[in-house]
Amino acid sequence: MTEFTEIRNGRIVTPSGVIEGGRVVVAGERIVRIDRSEGDASGGGTSVDAAGRVVMPGLIDLHGDDIEGQFAPRSGAETDPTAALATTDRMNVLHGVTTKFHALAFEEAPDDGRSLENAARLARTVDRGAETLGDNRVHARCELADASAAAVEELIAEVDVDLVSVMHHAPGDGQYDAESFERHYVEDRNWPVDAAAAAAEERSGMDAASRDRRIARIVELARRVGAPLASHDDECRADVETMADHGTAISEYPLTIDAARRAKDLGLATVMGAPNLVRGGSLWDNLSARDAIEAGVLDALCSDYHPASLLAAPFVETGEPLSARVNRVTRNPADVAGLPDRGRIEVGARADLIVVDPSPTPTVERAMVAGSEAIRTGEATATETPPRPVGR
Repeated sequence: MTEFTEIRNGRIVTPSGVIEGGRVVVAGERIVRIDRSEGDASGGGTSVDAAGRVVMPGLIDLHGDDIEGQFAPRSGAETDPTAALATTDRMNVLHGVTTKFHALAFEEAPDDGRSLENAARLARTVDRGAETLGDNRVHARCELADASAAAVEELIAEVDVDLVSVMHHAPGDGQYDAESFERHYVEDRNWPVDAAAAAAEERSGMDAASRDRRIARIVELARRVGAPLASHDDECRADVETMADHGTAISEYPLTIDAARRAKDLGLATVMGAPNLVRGGSLWDNLSARDAIEAGVLDALCSDYHPASLLAAPFVETGEPLSARVNRVTRNPADVAGLPDRGRIEVGARADLIVVDPSPTPTVERAMVAGSEAIRTGEATATETPPRPVGR
């Protein structure tokens, strides 16, 4: 007889609302029942009492570069990539992230541990995914350089790349002027001044024809592997239109409200960093996530560099129903990534579920990945119950 796991008495967040005192029943890898916690336990395995807790789908993180910090915690201090993945995976699941797109920067930035070789090493490690708790995937961030595109082209012959984004970090393009470019690379990323100056000169010398050719090359790589393509740091309507013409489906981190609105007009999904919302604004005085939400132009949030913020984001009051806030970190990014089987508490959906104590700060007490318990902490109690059949 199939064994069942039920989570009962919690606030069950579905795509359209909240079931107070509800129950979710899981069999195998799937959700088989959603109702109110009434009558006897469904049984056949484990019953988890989630009273006072919020039960949500596992979070879907489209862009998190925290594995890079685990791999190279300081300049020149590289670690084993398998250990970096194991640590990052567990930290993410502990913060409710059950599907993770590791944003790996294919660029030459040796002063802070980024290189084409390191990105490829990490991608291969993520693709193997040995001994991980969550579903770990590769997001290839491709700098507009022929060497970067060549490295990704070589990689896709052996690794599943699930998301591709086009980056161009240069003074006068996107979020950086000359001063902020130097400050970011020297102060935030610990580059020597001369290395930052050399990068600024190299990246600023690209003409429009070279830019279009390089974008087209990256677009072709995404098409070849069937991965969604994202633009990065769109500053204005023209940036969005250019990238949309190239076939992008996602506008990552639009810098202005005009760019975000144009992305929505053109049918692109908009993604911004959860730290922006939780902190109350952009570190670089770019578009505020809260302003984007109020304008109705923000589809999904990602962890960016801080997984805890992705868990905290649905509990930031925005004047929206809780289900809408949860969708922004679960269903919506799942849909953007072409993963309709997860990110939602619905019958038939993959059983990626988290039990969250929302106060005083959101913490995960249980995490289930594809129907199997991955993390257990806190006070949500479980009991064994005798087998009983459960219908739909």
